Amino acid sequence: MAVRSQPTARQVRLGIELRKMREAAGLTARQAAERVGTTSAQMSHVEAGRTGVSEERLRGMATHYACLDDALINELAAMATERDKGWWEEYRGTLAHAALDLAELEHRCRRLRTFQGVYIPGLLQVENYTRALMAYGVPRPSTRQLDALVAFRMRRREVLDRESPPAYEAVVHEAALRTLVGDREVAREQLGFILEQGERPNVTIRVIPFDIAGFGGAGNPVLYAHGPVPGLDTVQIDGPHGPTLLDAESQLARYRALLDKALDFSLSVEKSRQFMHTITREL
Repeated sequence: MAVRSQPTARQVRLGIELRKMREAAGLTARQAAERVGTTSAQMSHVEAGRTGVSEERLRGMATHYACLDDALINELAAMATERDKGWWEEYRGTLAHAALDLAELEHRCRRLRTFQGVYIPGLLQVENYTRALMAYGVPRPSTRQLDALVAFRMRRREVLDRESPPAYEAVVHEAALRTLVGDREVAREQLGFILEQGERPNVTIRVIPFDIAGFGGAGNPVLYAHGPVPGLDTVQIDGPHGPTLLDAESQLARYRALLDKALDFSLSVEKSRQFMHTITREL
């Protein structure tokens, strides 16, 4: 197979899981390559996501590695044989690879949990809010770039509209609800949209007010994507140079705990709705 110059995050993740499986078996890359009938160089490419792997070879690797997690093996086999091109591929060459990786992550997951302390979560943003937010970038994007960024985020929202959408649970701090990213009209539109989305059976939105004592996590925005099996969960955090995806079990456990903490400090769903209605009336 040809070597990829820019593998996607999902392709890299497949390689990472195969490497974890090999290391758990106590095998070096050279030893594993000999057992499955390939070269160390080819094994390195597979584990880095630079080269694909057939389902037959993947299952052979799992056998040699004595992996007994059938559910994980089946999901990795499905990843290895994916041939469909998602809608985000239309933006390849226009937007950063990280943005496309995030859209694919949302598309492939079965459940999404997020906390946002400063901005409205991406999947809950209206177009005018997104446009005002993106226009604030330094340097300011060109009109063409801005249009692409906004259109892309609106397409991401469609994951909640599909026939079998993922469960979506958002905890939002009052600061994000009150900050006038645009003007008051945009803020009212944005709050109305959040309230509307909260009526979906698969969407849960809860608020942490300013006056909740003891909450110190407003600076830790996070998105936790539950994969089809727990071993394929992924965390996305925002860094100074863009989003970062994490998958180490210790990292996953840490962010699950942080999300649980945020949930503990939040109002109930009904009280959160009442709270957002109050903010809307005050605008």
